[in-house]
Amino acid sequence: MRAVKGVVLTLVCLAIILPFVGIVSTSVAPSDQVTQAGGFVFWPDSVDFSAYDTIFAGGVVTRALQVSVFVTVVGTALALTATALLAYALARPGMPGRSIALILVLLTLLFHPGMIPTYLAVKDFGLLDTVWAMIVPTMVSGFNVIVMRAFFMAIPAELTDAATIDGAGEWQIFRRIVLPLSKAILAVIGLFYAVGYWNSFFTALLYLRDSSLWPLQLILRTYVVNDTPLAQADLNVEVIPAQGSIQMAVLVISVVPIVLVYPFLQKHFAKGVLTGAVKG
Repeated sequence: MRAVKGVVLTLVCLAIILPFVGIVSTSVAPSDQVTQAGGFVFWPDSVDFSAYDTIFAGGVVTRALQVSVFVTVVGTALALTATALLAYALARPGMPGRSIALILVLLTLLFHPGMIPTYLAVKDFGLLDTVWAMIVPTMVSGFNVIVMRAFFMAIPAELTDAATIDGAGEWQIFRRIVLPLSKAILAVIGLFYAVGYWNSFFTALLYLRDSSLWPLQLILRTYVVNDTPLAQADLNVEVIPAQGSIQMAVLVISVVPIVLVYPFLQKHFAKGVLTGAVKG
C-alpha cells in the first residue's frame, strides 16, 4: 500500500513539474529549434536568453511587469493593513458597533454586488483608467477578515488586559502586542492578497482602456490565449525571437515571483490557516 502511494505521489509530482520544465526549456531554446518543434521544446540544444533580453529591453512587457509589481506591492500592503485593522476592531469585545460591522462583513460572503454595480461604483469614484482600479475594489476580503479576526481572538486576553492596566491604548496594544504575535496569520493573508493581485487580469480588463496600464497577466492573456503577436515597436527591439519563446518567457516571469516568495512563507502557512479556521 505504501508503494502504491509512493508511485501515485511520484506521478502527480511529475505531472506538475514536467510541464513547467518544458515551459522554461522553451523560453531558453534557440528560435530555430522552437520553430521546428512547433512552439514547445522539452530539451533545448543550447541555451538562448534572447527572449528574456527582448522582454526586458523595454516595451509593452517591461511596462506591464512594472505595473504588476506596483499593484502587487502597494495593493498587498494596503489590503493587509485594512484587513488587520478591521479584524482587530471586530475582535475587541468593547468596540462600539462591533456586531453590526461583523454582520455586514459576513453578508459580503453571501452576496456579491455583481459586475455592473461594481463597475458603476468604480466609475463614480473616478478610478477608471487608473492603477487604483486594480487595487481598491478587491482591497478587503470578508473571508480574510474573518480568519484574521479568529486568530486575534485566540490571543490570550491576559496580555491585552495587562497592557490596558499599564496604561496602553488600543493602538499601542495592536502595534506592540497583537501584531508581533500574529506573524503567521499576517504572512498567510499577505500571501493570499499578493497572489490575487499578481494574478489579477479581469479587473484590468473591465476598468482599463489605456493599454499602458495593463498588468503582466492581461498582456499574457492577450498574447497567449488570443495568440496575438507583440509588435516589434512595442518590444523595442530590432529582431524578435520565436513567438513561442516569448510566450513561454512571459509565462515564466508571471509564475516565478510567487514561486520564490512561497517558500519563505510556507512555515507560517499551515499554522495561520488552521488556527483561524479551528479557533473561529
